[in-house]
Amino acid sequence: MIKFGTSGWRAVVSEEFTFQNVRRVAHAIAGFVKENPETGILSPDYQSHIKGDPPVIPEVVVGYDTRFLSHEFAQELAGVLAMSGVKSYFSQEEVPTPALAWAVLERKAVGGAMITASHNGSYYNGVKWMPYWGGAATPAVTDDLERRIEFLGEQSPRIMAWDKAIRESLVEPQDFRKGYLRKISSLLDLKAIKNARLKIGVDSLHGAGRHYLGPFLESLGVEVVEINENRDVLFGGRSPEPTEESLQDLAAIMRKKKLSLGLAMDGDADRFGILDAGGTWIGPNDVLALTLEHLVAHKGMKGKVARTVMTSHFVDAVAKSYGFETRETPVGFKYIGELLRTGHFILGGEESGGLSIQGHVPEKDGILACLLMVELAAQEKKSLSAVRDRLFKRVGHFCSARINFRIEKLRQMIEVQERLRIKPPLDLAGGSVWRIDESDGFKFILRDGSWLGLRPSGTESAVRVYAEAATPKALSGLMEAGKKLLQGKF
Repeated sequence: MIKFGTSGWRAVVSEEFTFQNVRRVAHAIAGFVKENPETGILSPDYQSHIKGDPPVIPEVVVGYDTRFLSHEFAQELAGVLAMSGVKSYFSQEEVPTPALAWAVLERKAVGGAMITASHNGSYYNGVKWMPYWGGAATPAVTDDLERRIEFLGEQSPRIMAWDKAIRESLVEPQDFRKGYLRKISSLLDLKAIKNARLKIGVDSLHGAGRHYLGPFLESLGVEVVEINENRDVLFGGRSPEPTEESLQDLAAIMRKKKLSLGLAMDGDADRFGILDAGGTWIGPNDVLALTLEHLVAHKGMKGKVARTVMTSHFVDAVAKSYGFETRETPVGFKYIGELLRTGHFILGGEESGGLSIQGHVPEKDGILACLLMVELAAQEKKSLSAVRDRLFKRVGHFCSARINFRIEKLRQMIEVQERLRIKPPLDLAGGSVWRIDESDGFKFILRDGSWLGLRPSGTESAVRVYAEAATPKALSGLMEAGKKLLQGKF
């Protein structure tokens, strides 16, 4: 059964992620953009968005990452769209998800289809669908797609031969890189970055960002040391996720070459990983707070902030110091994207390494996140750690962590959820539980402001354990309490 999770549909290649199933998803997308009056090409919002008459033929942008057969899966998808009378602007090379999101807006397309499994292991692939607003599809949209797929059953959608689709202009190869980099340039102080003379390490983890971040910095005259920039469909034998553990090679090079910053992106470059001078890890929660400080202090931006429920309250504290409101959403950038689309939010982010800002796509962008940290370092003329420590002195100290607790059977997770609902803990790690938030998983908020979160992963067979406290010792105690809750030992 094809189900869309927090960020598209993902499955194991050859097991569930097959050419047949990609055709079925493509058939559903074609039906959606041609028939849905609320969110398709007939939408009043869409017609005002394109400032003119809708195209006679719906137009979609199609991209893919560096995974095994991603290009071929994308061709299959575009072939089904072509047979259904939907035109595809097809990326000439692998493309980051945020670049494809911008292409949706730039080309006034009805949506974008991206073949990627983002940070998942090499044996996964997936499809992300971004409607005309250039951000992740909302549940209403993905529910519609799932119904169409279910109604199709096991029928095999018809597909147009590639050369015929090209000949009839129903598939048109395009370069999405130039337009995206122009957009990114408009959001940054390029002169400050040029003049800072920073030395930067870039690790694209063999992913789709390999022709974007490093070359862009080099075009500004920045000294760049790149690693893992070649295409490797196995991602060096590990998941292309920019975690502290996966960036140890980059950290070692930083120490050896005395680099100022280390920047990394996941497989489709929508997530970021940041290392400070000396290879020191700066977690995504801290990056969100640093980004907000940067947007306000250096760019003069004002507005609300959005974050997901399991994201640190550090960014809340920075927002409060400026008199800004923070809105909390369920996990999934699609909820953040909905708020960014209103134009009232200057920053939206999540603890898993995703953020975007006002005036950009309502989709997470790991490349932009990295460049904002470069711009911050250039303008502050200080390390990121120094800026963070200054924030801690102003708004309080925040320590946060996340681990994955493997649960192979759905029944085990159901048992955990039932147990916590029937008999929730009244105290954790010596602290009194003040409030329990069940909007997305379980979030136990203690009276001192620290908290523990438990939530099933939307992309893996695991439960994520999150915690935040004012000290490393208190944080450790909460994480241990979380493990005991899952093991039924509490």
